[in-house]
Amino acid sequence: MVGKRVRVLRVHEVRLRWKVTGDLPQRLQGRRFECVTRRAKYLLFHFDDGGTLILHLGMSGNLRVMPPESPRLKHDHLEWLLEDGTVLRFNDPRRFGSVHWLQGDAATHPLLQHLGPEPLEDEFDADYLWARLRDRRIAIKPLIMNAQVVVGVGNIYASEALFVAGIRPGRAARRVTREEAARLVQAIKAVLGKAVRVGGTTLRDYVGADGSPGYFRQQLQVYERGGEPCRQCGTPIRQRVQAQRSTYWCATCQR
Repeated sequence: MVGKRVRVLRVHEVRLRWKVTGDLPQRLQGRRFECVTRRAKYLLFHFDDGGTLILHLGMSGNLRVMPPESPRLKHDHLEWLLEDGTVLRFNDPRRFGSVHWLQGDAATHPLLQHLGPEPLEDEFDADYLWARLRDRRIAIKPLIMNAQVVVGVGNIYASEALFVAGIRPGRAARRVTREEAARLVQAIKAVLGKAVRVGGTTLRDYVGADGSPGYFRQQLQVYERGGEPCRQCGTPIRQRVQAQRSTYWCATCQR
């Protein structure tokens, strides 16, 4: 998308998670994409006038760059027609995604300003996590899934990282030691890094930008393996609902 200019934005459905503002097509007409970045689960399209389009894919959304003659699909709610003839389309069957415009620093937007650090960056280290854990009664698993603590650690990867670190998901955060916090930081980085390299985790309808599935599911140690033997010790994997999410752990390997 970098360097391409928007000829026109067509909005076919305004009823996303938040209503698409009526002036968005006028704001983007003629603007050139400067760069595309990411913050947590938000895609940030930076334009030559200093404005930023903030886009969230929701539960089932996707972006596709298409030839202009490609027929529009049922749930293609927005499409950017570019001056070089290509079309960028946003498809979202459940309409949980959202599109926002901000003129200025994107970090000041209400959706972004309170987010924690990115898990694969240096800012997320043992000292940082240890400081956020101390005196917290909440269980460790929902705490590391809190985007204000650290972004990007979803349910699957929280379960997997806690297994790698040897920490039970239900243990109170304040009872995690400094040494265990360091192990957990390294486990989160390792699990996420490995998942990224193999294209994510396909559980239902997820595919990558090229349409291929994510293969990390084949390497899952505990997630969705309730009752199956632990790959490390053979103990049956346990399962329960924690903070309204399915949680999996090994009672022998995790303490």
